[in-house]
Amino acid sequence: MRMQPLFGLFQKTITTFLTAVLIGTGCIAYGAEIATDPGDYAALPAGVDLGIMYYQHTERDKYYSNGKQLPGTVRLDTDIGLARWVHFTKIGDYVADPQIIIPFGSVKLKDGSAIGAPALSASGVGDPLVGGTLWLVNNPEQKKWFGVSAFASLPMGNYDQNKGPVNVGQNRWKGIFHAGYVAALSDQFILDVIGEYAVYGDNDKYAGAKLTQDASQSLQAHLRYVLSATSHLALSYYHDFGGETKINGVAQKDSMDNGRWLATYATFVAPTVQIQVQAGQSAKVDNGFKESSRLNLRIVKVF
Repeated sequence: MRMQPLFGLFQKTITTFLTAVLIGTGCIAYGAEIATDPGDYAALPAGVDLGIMYYQHTERDKYYSNGKQLPGTVRLDTDIGLARWVHFTKIGDYVADPQIIIPFGSVKLKDGSAIGAPALSASGVGDPLVGGTLWLVNNPEQKKWFGVSAFASLPMGNYDQNKGPVNVGQNRWKGIFHAGYVAALSDQFILDVIGEYAVYGDNDKYAGAKLTQDASQSLQAHLRYVLSATSHLALSYYHDFGGETKINGVAQKDSMDNGRWLATYATFVAPTVQIQVQAGQSAKVDNGFKESSRLNLRIVKVF
């Protein structure tokens, strides 16, 4: 009885960790972002707990400024893992899912010739995220949900200003806010649409300078095709806007207008164990690195 609502409901995830790249005067910084997965905004019953592990490998081999690729060579690889615990509970008449996410991994700028940066690398534990979603609409019978989320990224990860601006931690606070709507289009197709708004604290140890950033926005959409009660395919598109940075008060003219896509296959290999595989790349980049390939793996254990 408890597992039946898992049909078509797949848990909230962080599928990208180091994909927002902020450029200024030849310097690079990496910021954690929350990007949703197909089914994230379909609530599970109160009392369910999820233990989730992720691995994400991304390669980037081009850099763009104002829509034009910079000449020269560049190569940035990230290998990121995330450990996450989610607990579904009731707050009055509403379902909520307080959670914590701990990122870890490595960032390697193997070739920064195109942007005038030396080869740099960093590894360790990133900034933890805490928060959750509150569902204002939760109708599994009609397959309709609407939830609002808030997350805080805490500046507790590994950060060394003496190593240069490539770091796993950000040395700043960050707030991420989502509103997500899910609706069944038919018995087999389900559409998820999510809007994001993010605000950033200051990093006063950004390679010897002070980094500030304007608020950014994101639109995320997932179209799922239900194969069975335990499996689905999905195609996702993510588009990021805004987020221009300033270094010591000087605007870097690096506002985002970037898009990427992901293809997903997810299935339950046991009644309480789900495996998800995703592959994709950038579709459009106005400012920043262009992803040549991305591979995401996720394992979910339901308790």
